[in-house]
Amino acid sequence: MVAGLATGMSIVVPDKKLEDAGINVFVAEVTKVDAEKKKVLVSDGREFNYDKLFLSTGSSSFIPPIEGKELKGVMALRGLPDAEKIKAFIAENNPGKLIFIGAGFITMEIASLLAAARPDAYDITVIELFNRPLPLMLDKDMADPVQEYLEGKGFKILTGDKVEKIVGKEGAVAGVELGSGKKIDADMVFMNVGVRPNIELAKDIGLEMGKFGIKVNKFQETSDPDILAGGDCVEKVNFITRKPTAGRLRGPAVMQGRLAAKRLAGYDIEFPGVLNAGGCQIFDLVVSSTGFTEEEATKEGFETVCATVDSRSKHGMIPGMKPWRIKLVFDKKTEKIIGGQIVSHSVPPVREIDAVSALILGGKTVSDLTTFTNACNPDISAEPSMEPIPVAAEAALQKLKRP
Repeated sequence: MVAGLATGMSIVVPDKKLEDAGINVFVAEVTKVDAEKKKVLVSDGREFNYDKLFLSTGSSSFIPPIEGKELKGVMALRGLPDAEKIKAFIAENNPGKLIFIGAGFITMEIASLLAAARPDAYDITVIELFNRPLPLMLDKDMADPVQEYLEGKGFKILTGDKVEKIVGKEGAVAGVELGSGKKIDADMVFMNVGVRPNIELAKDIGLEMGKFGIKVNKFQETSDPDILAGGDCVEKVNFITRKPTAGRLRGPAVMQGRLAAKRLAGYDIEFPGVLNAGGCQIFDLVVSSTGFTEEEATKEGFETVCATVDSRSKHGMIPGMKPWRIKLVFDKKTEKIIGGQIVSHSVPPVREIDAVSALILGGKTVSDLTTFTNACNPDISAEPSMEPIPVAAEAALQKLKRP
């Protein structure tokens, strides 16, 4: 929306669509839930009785306590209100120097969309505390080519540094000061350093909380069996370790909403846990990941075996071939696959991350993957000898070679 490629209404579900499906829509703020009487009270004084209640209160951008965060031109990157605020500020002030704090996928997508929409209009700097862009998606060996690509597009990528202060002039953003002592001029600052679950209402109800949000069971039920919850506001379980995790991505939120509906309809389908699979497009470069990175796996106590393979989007003899790279992460003890990352110069290869997710969910091992075969066609995939998943598995198998 901020790049002018979509309208605000195109990214929300219209009330009429819900009403046409037989759903009553009321727009008001919930001020209190009386769980004992099973009543919901809203801001305009109305009360609603319920048999079952579903909480989907989402999350909000986390704005760290940085001096200057209240200055005009400091923007969060979260929902439609943020997008509308950004669009209006750009239209009214025509900023030229943009600074993005945090190099996550939302930053990368917004920055690249703005740059593509108005070439040469913006001087863009991205500041990341970690030693690479997209630190939650990619290991450094996979992120380095991404950084090089972005710098080739004119971005300034500063890693391993922290914004200590946002500097203002007459109440508006003028620049930032970094922990390294460096000062950078800015007309607009974007904050993307994480989110926090909206759990105030759930706390007021008295629901049990986990470390990362509202605690729910495998059927999305809270500590009150008549109240279910899902999405960013709830704590999830990592599929691989079975440990509590945040998992605040769109896919798990959609699935949890569907599972809660099935539970209310009498089905007993369990939420399997999250792999935090996700992807983003940055200009013509596409990135996706699932499961653990090598770095994350090591922090979780795994001894890993990894393999990285370069492939291509089409058979080498077909014009228009684009390069791509995959990295697979295996647990050395069980030899099971626990993670994957893809960086591609075209969209289709990135969808192989879904195959990697399925292989993780299926508990497949290095040996299993050496026989994995994708549908092949010279126009839509590399030749079978260069299919990267089994080739990477072969490389990992050699590293696991027994005496």
